[in-house]
Amino acid sequence: MSQNILSKILTNFGYFNNEKEYNTMHVLLIGAGGREHAIGWKLNQSTQKIKLFFAPGNAGTLQLGTNLNLSTTDFEGIINACTTHQIDMVVVGPEEPLVKGIVDALLENEATKHINIVGPNKQAAQLEGSKSFAKKFMQRHNIPTAAYQEFDKNSLQNGIDYIKKQHLPIVLKADGLAGGKGVIICDSYVQAIAEFEMMLVYSKFGEAGNKVVVEEFLHGLEFSVFALTDGKSYKILPIAKDYKRVGEGDVGLNTGGMGAVSPVPFVSTVMYDKVLTKIVEPTINGLVADGINYKGFVFFGLISVNNEPYIIEYNCRLGDPETEAILPRLTTDLLYLFNQLPLGTLHQANIEINATCSATIVATSGGYPNYYNIGYVVNGLTQSEAPVNAHIFVSGAKLNEQDNIITDGGRVIAVTGMGSTITDAVANSKKALATIRFEEMYYRNDIGYEFDNSTEIINN
Repeated sequence: MSQNILSKILTNFGYFNNEKEYNTMHVLLIGAGGREHAIGWKLNQSTQKIKLFFAPGNAGTLQLGTNLNLSTTDFEGIINACTTHQIDMVVVGPEEPLVKGIVDALLENEATKHINIVGPNKQAAQLEGSKSFAKKFMQRHNIPTAAYQEFDKNSLQNGIDYIKKQHLPIVLKADGLAGGKGVIICDSYVQAIAEFEMMLVYSKFGEAGNKVVVEEFLHGLEFSVFALTDGKSYKILPIAKDYKRVGEGDVGLNTGGMGAVSPVPFVSTVMYDKVLTKIVEPTINGLVADGINYKGFVFFGLISVNNEPYIIEYNCRLGDPETEAILPRLTTDLLYLFNQLPLGTLHQANIEINATCSATIVATSGGYPNYYNIGYVVNGLTQSEAPVNAHIFVSGAKLNEQDNIITDGGRVIAVTGMGSTITDAVANSKKALATIRFEEMYYRNDIGYEFDNSTEIINN
């Protein structure tokens, strides 16, 4: 290649102007939560020079890069930002922009089609965006999952008749995205039929509930597996278990997540191998067989039933707060892994996971997940950054005009403790949490309770 041609290529990518230093990768993370803060924190540890941008980001991501005042679904604004800031890589955190087609929008635009995008296109994101799509995919590729039927407004009575024949409890799932609230576990037929009608007749979840999946309830232990794929090969990240219920002892309303631990002691080597052979590999192979071009994360929400893995749901991105629990255990350069996706060379990479345990505890606004107040000053973050065995990730918090960090959401802070056991990791998380204060602050004291004094570290 001649020097003139090389110079032209480098100039097109901004390497010869003052805004972009040679060999510095510009990365845009889409999202505003603790997940995006954690991903940015991990990317910032790369051996490669990197400059981070967040859309829109939060008070924590400001410490890592530049926040852009953009909605996660402002596709035009994101495309313009990619051009303005000479973005080389886009990492999409939340599901909504993926399901709505942010990847397609970027790839179809002449100015941004060269960008490496970590996240599946609109078709592939239907694994999370449509429960019906996902269940049919599982059936088609013989991936073990709960029995189900799907219904819409035109088959309302058939759905009611089907519900009456099922064993209790009964699971109802809105087909589309419903902000994490579209799954209802019903303990009586009266409740199940009432909720079924609320979804289909009275649009309880809007368009997301235009179709409802009625699913068999599976009894067992839940856990989460995360794969990164370039469309053909995959690598498994650390395994986690999250805690969705707001109350201690796993009671109360479902939330976006009150905490997570990693590894998961009940996931034995035998179970791990079953997950790979019965669920992960058939999923990746099934995507290829169906002609679905999938590049990014696949989240497998799993349950162990009589020592056999079943898949409850797919997500097309990393979970939150699981991300905050698993990334501190990953020693491999995350940016290096992302760089393999467009090349199709992920199979050549090695995933290294440290042998420590992690426990993430989420501090929320009082009243969450129902009504809660925002705007309270968050104190103690500077002091709490001192413990070497804890990492602080900001979720629902922003800077006010006085440059104070104030609460701006239901889940405010996620604190990840590290330790030789889950019990030690929880203790270190609580030690850091004890120095953080904001009005009406609440968190569960029992994250990881079922693993007290567990010392076995499985290779997950």
